[in-house]
Amino acid sequence: MIDLAGPWEVFQDSGFDGSSTGRFELFTVAVDTNSIEASGGLTIQPRYSYDTAPAPHLVVIPAHGATEQTLDWLRDVGRRADLVMSVCTGAFVLAGTGLLDGKTATTHHGSYNDFEATFPAIKLVRGRRFVEHDRVATAGGLTSGIDLALRVVERYLGMRAAAATARYMEYVRRQNGVRS
Repeated sequence: MIDLAGPWEVFQDSGFDGSSTGRFELFTVAVDTNSIEASGGLTIQPRYSYDTAPAPHLVVIPAHGATEQTLDWLRDVGRRADLVMSVCTGAFVLAGTGLLDGKTATTHHGSYNDFEATFPAIKLVRGRRFVEHDRVATAGGLTSGIDLALRVVERYLGMRAAAATARYMEYVRRQNGVRS
């Protein structure tokens, strides 16, 4: 659950330092707008379906299973979005789109071997909180998605805004990332 909620909180809280001009417009997207049961029994009501969603600038892929329809939607929006990022084993979903082919990536440490075996066209980076490229990024497990989201805030709004967001959240950043 933190794969989704962690980055959501970061993007929701960004811009509270008073120096940044904009905040992120957050919304959820799924195959349809029917409720989804997340881990621990939490129910999420997607705001949009793939057919009705506005074009996102940023896409966060948490750990979950993905249908071919989901992969198609991600491929399509990935061509236009500023950044598509995954958290934890959401890297498997992102890798399944082909958007990571020929690049480096990371995922949850418990899935390293599986990821390498499943996606030989992607070079796995072990032991890093996140790995970023210009248009795609992957975070390791769970709380590392918060670190990647803070890095994204830094990319959009600057270092001061990212530091203020972390301070507001009472979160200590771990910037153990790799830029490729």
